[in-house]
Amino acid sequence: MAKRETAPSESEWQIMEILWKRNAPMTSLEVIQELRQHTVMTPRMVRVLMNRLCQKGLLSYVIDEHDARVYIYSVLKTKEECLAEKSRRFADSYFAGSFASAAAALLRNADLTEGQMKELEEILEKRRN
Repeated sequence: MAKRETAPSESEWQIMEILWKRNAPMTSLEVIQELRQHTVMTPRMVRVLMNRLCQKGLLSYVIDEHDARVYIYSVLKTKEECLAEKSRRFADSYFAGSFASAAAALLRNADLTEGQMKELEEILEKRRN
């Protein structure tokens, strides 16, 4: 049996980015208004995606005490936790779980600045220690 997907999809990631950036609970209307600047998702689609994010355990919600039609959403997983899961799934799906092969494939096709190469060297050095 396949493990249930808990990482956000590309569309769900856009919603999570808004919540991570705000770093505070938001209503779906607030998310919809923020998304209008970046995408053409319908309000209905945003609400469907937010429901999926709740089912995946990435968001939680409480019902507004003054208006039972308003849900207030909070983030349950950090961006770093989601990136780690996405990375694991990527390596598992395309590189038989080998992070080294995944990184090598990405790096072979990247035009890196000196600063980016130094950053990668520092990451590797930390991993050695």
